[in-house]
Amino acid sequence: MNKSIKNFAFAFIAVVGSFFWQLQPVLTQTVQDGSNSAVELKSNCGNRPLAIASMQWPSSKILAYIHAKILTLEFGCKVEVIQGEMSALISSMAAAGEPAIVPEIWITRIADVWNGATEAGRVRQEGRTFDVAVLEGWYLPPHLKERLPEVNSIVDLKEFVPQIRGGGQKIRFISCPADWACSVINRNLLRALGLENEFEIIVPQNRFEMDVLIGEAVSKNQAVIFYYWQPNAILAQFDFFALDMGEFNGENFQCLAQSNCFDPQLSSFADEKIFFVAADWVVQEAPTVTNYIRRATLPIGEMNLILSWQAEGALSFEQLAQRFVDERNQVWGVWTEGL
Repeated sequence: MNKSIKNFAFAFIAVVGSFFWQLQPVLTQTVQDGSNSAVELKSNCGNRPLAIASMQWPSSKILAYIHAKILTLEFGCKVEVIQGEMSALISSMAAAGEPAIVPEIWITRIADVWNGATEAGRVRQEGRTFDVAVLEGWYLPPHLKERLPEVNSIVDLKEFVPQIRGGGQKIRFISCPADWACSVINRNLLRALGLENEFEIIVPQNRFEMDVLIGEAVSKNQAVIFYYWQPNAILAQFDFFALDMGEFNGENFQCLAQSNCFDPQLSSFADEKIFFVAADWVVQEAPTVTNYIRRATLPIGEMNLILSWQAEGALSFEQLAQRFVDERNQVWGVWTEGL
């Protein structure tokens, strides 16, 4: 690997690796308004402090602090941020009404626990976490998009294969590790397009190798298309272009996810059901807070941006949230306007 390629690959890995960067365990913490005294509990926040929960991954931690700070700043709520595991948090909310709010719950990942909690009437789905539901897709590197601006969707790939390939070699498709579901889906999507013989499918051993392969391909201006997902820092730092994956078709997607799919047909990746969740008492006692979380849908590009800030320097999750509150009022201001 020459020096320039190595430098790009290392920079790329530094960005994507930050997605998994973890601080020390988050302890229960009262969020202050910037003064030396605790914020007094106000009636529009309910009759008790609001515990906002985060899980172990960065976007969850960042969102918990963002909403804790805004609820403190705008409504004078007394808020504490706590750490937990997704299933356990929902079980606790159903049993005891605590935590009060979880800003990022992936419902399909805990379907049994979620269904039981909602049937008991103690847990409410009250808002969308992000403004998009499909978080996986295929991407073009900037040098390829610049050369072929007409390529906007996966269907367009069929028409432009000769231009993408350039020489006589196959186009490289960097998929995901073999034990990830997307590996099978990606292979079947190429079959559905009739392009399985036009692409060399690269299956990395792990996430690290996947990022190295993408970094090297971009550095060398190779003819490459790759699978990736959001939220992720690199999508704010590198000008990758997301191909239109078309409409979702449940029956087609079910077959795409099977290694023995006989006749694969096109479908986008499935929606992810990611929601704000609130305890029933919040809805009953704190309508202002409830209306806030119903509005507080974050554009996915904003989370990509915040994660890119994380990659730039060793800011804590709380500091990242504070930077968002300080600099991005045009985004979150509409969540509180008129409440």
